[in-house]
Amino acid sequence: MLIDAGVGESAHLEAIAAAAPLGPGEVVVTHAHTDHVNGAPAIQSRWPDAKFAKTPWPERDGSVPWRPLADGDEVWSGAGPLEVLHTPGHAPDHIALWHADSRSAFVGDLLVLGSTVFIPASTGGSLADYLASLARLLALSPVRAWPAHGPVIEDPMALIAKYVEHRRQREAQVLTALAEGLATVEAITERIYTSLVPALAPMARESVLAHLIKLEGEGAAVRADVDWSIVR
Repeated sequence: MLIDAGVGESAHLEAIAAAAPLGPGEVVVTHAHTDHVNGAPAIQSRWPDAKFAKTPWPERDGSVPWRPLADGDEVWSGAGPLEVLHTPGHAPDHIALWHADSRSAFVGDLLVLGSTVFIPASTGGSLADYLASLARLLALSPVRAWPAHGPVIEDPMALIAKYVEHRRQREAQVLTALAEGLATVEAITERIYTSLVPALAPMARESVLAHLIKLEGEGAAVRADVDWSIVR
């Protein structure tokens, strides 16, 4: 089994061939962002017998014949069955794969060592869903997590706790900015991210928007057109 298809670079294909000369029996994609799914046609072209599976996202399915996955399904690997866990937040179709025997998880973009996970609120990301997905993984008490980006995570429970605390602190900053009368995503972003590199400004605004939408869903903030306000 290959988890995530990459983008189709020749070096990636050669790495797959070196690890499995006959190619992957099945390719399971954690979510349909381009860096995870776009390599599927190149893999299919090189290894026509490979099977492909992911949760449905029709506008990004392309020409590859995808087998649909749903929460609770099992996919089979050389190490035995992996349970499909629907873990939305970073993307609405995001899944993780749980290997119960080793209490290990293949987490896609749910976790990444040394950084937080981007929540693209304007394109289907949901901070509320993301925090719920973290809680679901935490309840399994994983001892190891294999992310799509970066090295293996040897203490995923500690990283999850760090993530939750970071989001709590960021939410407090957003609430403070609202209480001070700042009413737009841009103004709140400028208040919170005081030394932001310009290239990262769009991601920072998306993060602030994700927090505002979460607060709106909880009844703690409201918006009128582009202006936001705190519920007192």
